[in-house]
Parts: sequence; C-alpha cells; structure tokens
Amino acid sequence: MTRAPILFRVDGTRRHGWESLWRCLTYAAALQRRRRPTHFLAQLDPPALAQQIKRVGNEWIEASSSAGTVDDIDETVQEVRRVCPAAVIVDAAEPAEDYLRALRATGALLVSIDHLAQVAFASHLIVNPLLGPGKESYEFTPGAQLLLGTRYAFIRPEVRRIRPLRAQEPAQPFRVLVALGDDDPNAQAGELAKLLLNCPRVARVDIAVRAHHPDLTALQALAATCPERLEIAVEPAEVTARIVRCHVAVTAGNGWSLELACVGVPQLLIVQTEAHWPTAQRLEEEGAATCLGWHETVSPQTIRQAVQGLLTDPLERQAMSRCGRQLIDGRGPDRLVTALEVLLHPSRQVQVAASQAA
Repeated sequence: MTRAPILFRVDGTRRHGWESLWRCLTYAAALQRRRRPTHFLAQLDPPALAQQIKRVGNEWIEASSSAGTVDDIDETVQEVRRVCPAAVIVDAAEPAEDYLRALRATGALLVSIDHLAQVAFASHLIVNPLLGPGKESYEFTPGAQLLLGTRYAFIRPEVRRIRPLRAQEPAQPFRVLVALGDDDPNAQAGELAKLLLNCPRVARVDIAVRAHHPDLTALQALAATCPERLEIAVEPAEVTARIVRCHVAVTAGNGWSLELACVGVPQLLIVQTEAHWPTAQRLEEEGAATCLGWHETVSPQTIRQAVQGLLTDPLERQAMSRCGRQLIDGRGPDRLVTALEVLLHPSRQVQVAASQAA
C-alpha cells in the first residue's frame, strides 16, 4: 500500500461495548481494498482482540485513555503527528467537543461515526450507519458532510457475499437464528435460545455471537446438552452458514439487523439498548421486521406467538425478505470509501481553501 494511511480512534471493551470496533474494522477492510494503510489507536478488552485487528492487515497501538475524552486529546494528537494520516476516523459514544476541535486543528480530515447525535460535531464528515436519528438531530459546523441512513449501512464483506445465496428461502425444517449483535448487553442469547427450543415448529436454533462474548462458555455448555438442536456460531464462516440456512432471526435492531435485512432474513426485533430504537422502528415501518418491543417488557408468550405466526405464514416471510433486500443493498462501505476519497482529493481541498479564503 502506497497511499497516505487512515487512523481509527475507537475502543472495544466490556465497558464501551464492541459494536464501534467491529464496524470500524469493516470500514478499514473497505479502505484497504483502495490501498489505504489503516492504523487503530484503541483500548481493547479482551487483549486477544489485538490479534484479530492485526490479522487482517491493520496496525494497532494501545490507548491509555477512553476514546473521545479530554484525557485522550494529547495521546491522539501525538499519534496523528507520528502517523501523518490523511484522515482520522473517531467512533466514540459522546466525544468531547474540545477533543474534536483539537483533532481538526491537526490538519487531518476528521470523520465521526455516530448514531447518537448528542454533541456538536467539528468534523468534516459525519457518518450514521444505522437508520436514525436523522439530519435534523445533528449539530455540526458549516461545510460538514453528513452521510446517514440505508445507503451507508456497514455490511461485512462475508455477509454481502452470501446475499445471492439467500435469494430463496431454504428448505425446511425450520431453523431460527438468535443474533443480538456484537454486544449482548443483557445476556439474553441463552434464555432466548431455550425459549425458542420449546416453540412449536422450531426444529433447530443457532446462536451467533462473537468470540469475546462474556457468556460464551455457558452458551457452549448449553449447546452441549442438546447438540442435535442447538449450535453456537462464532467464526465468520460459521455465522454466514447459519444465516443462509435460517428461516427467521431474532435480532436487536443494531448493525447485525441491517446485515440480515440485506441478505433477506425475516426478523423479530427485541431492542436491547435505547440507541437502537430508531433502527428497529424503521425496519418495522419498511416491512423488513416485526418489533416486539423492549427486552424487559417482552413476555415469553409474545415471543412464542410471534415465532409461531411467522413460521406458519410463508407470504409474510417472503414479504419481509423482499423488503429487507430492497432497503439495504450492502454497498455502504464502498460508498463511504468513495466519499472519503472525494473529500481527500486535491481538487476538493483547493475548493475548500478557496471558499474559506472568500
């Protein structure tokens, strides 16, 4: 790779969750296809995540403070001066405004990935890879570019590749996939799997989780009690194989929900965090899923009835699949790379400098 690098500032820990880290890795993979070296300045927990970052060609530097905090300003600015990146991409829950202004002052193009819209952004480019909130919720400096919504969903390349394979519903017996995302903040995956195993017409249940899931050992022990009906999928190849073969998925309205919509899997949504409500509601409005509600208030009976109703209605499953595939086409990462390259092009920089001088 011979082009100027890109620096990601993001954390992946039990405290902050792992959703931001994995979507940045998806973005980094798309940038590498355009010959852009990628560096990660990140706090990681468990430490084994560092090997996953490096294994796909990224450089990793351990951060001493949480991303987006005032305490992190000096370290990040120092790293920017060392790496000399063309752009700095920040994915933090609520970055301090002074933090963003300090990074912008380094001269690098500043990109914020955010789905909360709770701060005033000094960034050149703001990306929301989920389906809400909308532009009216963001506060930003004049001249900033906003890329929001369905066209910019982060779809992993291994998921996008199976989109043609899932064009038709797989043969029965019925399989249900539990895929609550990169985080399972309420540790519901195991309980949902046990509930689904007792639902009529459900022959098999698959649980898709990350290797760093805090309850992975307990989930594997649960699967060992009924191996003919319950399996745990951890590796990307295992997860994609389960996606292709499942008839219905139980998800949480996060980035994984968008990936399953892209492939065409009918979904039942049980929202785990407040930030995912807009995406869950939008998927339901578009006909790609049915939102059952907040995880604390959804009863087992509601889940059973929803699963039973969906499995007995092939036309509803077909409609959900079609709506999801029409809503998310899977080209979000490529569009984001193109947008970044446009902003980094010398002619664009000359135009910006001329407008500022005027």
